[in-house]
Amino acid sequence: MEEAFKISDPRVLKVVAHPLRVRLLGLLRADGPATASELGRTVGESSGSTSYHLRELAKFGFIEEDPERRDGRERRWRARHRYTSWDTDEMSATAEGREAVKIMQLRQVAVLEQVVQSYDIAGRSAEWLQAAGMSDYWVTLPASALKELMDRLEELIHDLEARHAGSPDAEQVHLWVAGFPRGRTTEESASGESREDGR
Repeated sequence: MEEAFKISDPRVLKVVAHPLRVRLLGLLRADGPATASELGRTVGESSGSTSYHLRELAKFGFIEEDPERRDGRERRWRARHRYTSWDTDEMSATAEGREAVKIMQLRQVAVLEQVVQSYDIAGRSAEWLQAAGMSDYWVTLPASALKELMDRLEELIHDLEARHAGSPDAEQVHLWVAGFPRGRTTEESASGESREDGR
């Protein structure tokens, strides 16, 4: 599997922004190759519906047939990349690109909501209970510092994943890294000095 699928065409980004397609792609990346029927059972859709959306993902290069596990009756699909990326600055050059980026960001938030809803703390070890969770912070940074933070977090994530590869107690973990300038309303202070940290 390749590391990343770098998208520069907003039309291609919109292809994967479809709610069911982004879910199917996520399942193939997380759980490995599957047929349309298997995925349909997982997401509660007909195999006809999942087949159509899988073919669309394949047409634009997100997935491919799995040559190692051919099934005579039904295609088995696999993801071609570990993740999808795009350059927001490049995409923002057109209205279509800006719309595609916004749709994808909202899809990411929707997936985050699903993960939080499905996370059950019952039966989790104290170690996992202390490690898992969310934090949000108000910080005052220039764009260059936010970019440095994002870059360093990505490096740290890859380093930790490599160091703990094959660990018997490792589990797949959903991580979200986000940073956006705060929108202002007329009632809010423009000073940017208020700060709130939470876990």
